[in-house]
Amino acid sequence: MKLNLFIIGLLSSITSVVTAQTGSVTIHKDQRLDQKIADYGLIVPPNTTPQIDGYRVQLTFEQSREAIETAKAKFSGAFPEIDTYVIYKAPNFFLKAGDFRTYNEAEKVKSKIEIDFPTSNVVREKINLPKIK
Repeated sequence: MKLNLFIIGLLSSITSVVTAQTGSVTIHKDQRLDQKIADYGLIVPPNTTPQIDGYRVQLTFEQSREAIETAKAKFSGAFPEIDTYVIYKAPNFFLKAGDFRTYNEAEKVKSKIEIDFPTSNVVREKINLPKIK
């Protein structure tokens, strides 16, 4: 009996506290937040390009995107058949070239470009499957 009275008293005090509070809340938010929330729900397909372990020649790296684009144009003019890749890892842009399966293939290209790109080196990473000629 005492327990029932205690529970009834507790519930009535809680409801009186809740009902006594009135007012309004205004939320000011950035409109970009709605776009972020909408983008969060999007389904992004996985990269469907098959990749394998291989080698690329890292031509150069710079903090300036313009310097990388200039180097890319210079390399692509001399070797139009070799794909180039610009990769950003803060704070630098890396210019890499080729999809070579073996170290020796990458080293051959590196030896041809050493005069124009003296700091180039061969790096191991995931590559796209080379094109069939």
